[in-house]
Amino acid sequence: MKIPNRIQPLVDDGLVDEVISRLMSGKEADVYVVRCGSEIRCAKVYKEAAKRSFKKAVQYQEGRKVRNTRRQRAIEKGSKFGRQQQEDTWQNAEVDALYRLDRAGVRVPKPFICINGVLLMELVTDQAGNVAPRLSEVDISPEQALIDHAKVMHYVTRMLQIGLIHGDLSEFNVLVDEEGPVIIDLPQAVDAAANNSAQMMLERDVNNMRDYYGQFAPQLKTTGYAKEIWDLYVNGDLTDDVVLTGEFAESNKAADVDSVLLEIEDAYYEEQQRLLRLQDAEED
Repeated sequence: MKIPNRIQPLVDDGLVDEVISRLMSGKEADVYVVRCGSEIRCAKVYKEAAKRSFKKAVQYQEGRKVRNTRRQRAIEKGSKFGRQQQEDTWQNAEVDALYRLDRAGVRVPKPFICINGVLLMELVTDQAGNVAPRLSEVDISPEQALIDHAKVMHYVTRMLQIGLIHGDLSEFNVLVDEEGPVIIDLPQAVDAAANNSAQMMLERDVNNMRDYYGQFAPQLKTTGYAKEIWDLYVNGDLTDDVVLTGEFAESNKAADVDSVLLEIEDAYYEEQQRLLRLQDAEED
């Protein structure tokens, strides 16, 4: 097929030898099947902000910071340079998440390189070598649903252990290969410690998976993994050897609101002081 303009520079640099087909067009990117030497991979071409239709992007970007304070100030001001930096931050979020999750043992497409908004990564395939189907396209036995749901819950906890929440997890963002579920589409990955909507997004991700797998294994419908996982996380008990039960009992103990507010104020003050020190260091 004709080489898309955005992929042409990778062809010129010898990173891509052939564009085989267009795999899909999504809300934030177009994906192509490409040949890189003897390997068949996929190239994810991110759409520009003006052409993206991903809703509530600001909510997902909350808590994301760039290390350079000049760039951060430009983003906050909304200048042309700042908008470009924000675009780079959006794209780099998925690349960074894929590398981190791959190292953490979460099954995601293995990333190779990202250049000028084009991400080269593993093409996930089924046993026959065809493009792996989405979870929404697969028939599952009750036994397999329980096995795969357990794997997804393990991936969710591993993600949270390194401070990430998918933020848009559903049967449409999971592929199924011969080894089971593969998590995809992470440009909206959320910083669990810095985003005020983190708990809501974690619970939505987990409950989406509960509801979908629960169609095949109804016993999953009454589980409480979302609140159990979040409770383990906030209490510092979400470790490698934790065993999830799917059970969670709400505490009837009244919250100590004053203590919580004081902790929030202290954390905010410390962060402001840190940012001031960084700014002073740069100006010096």
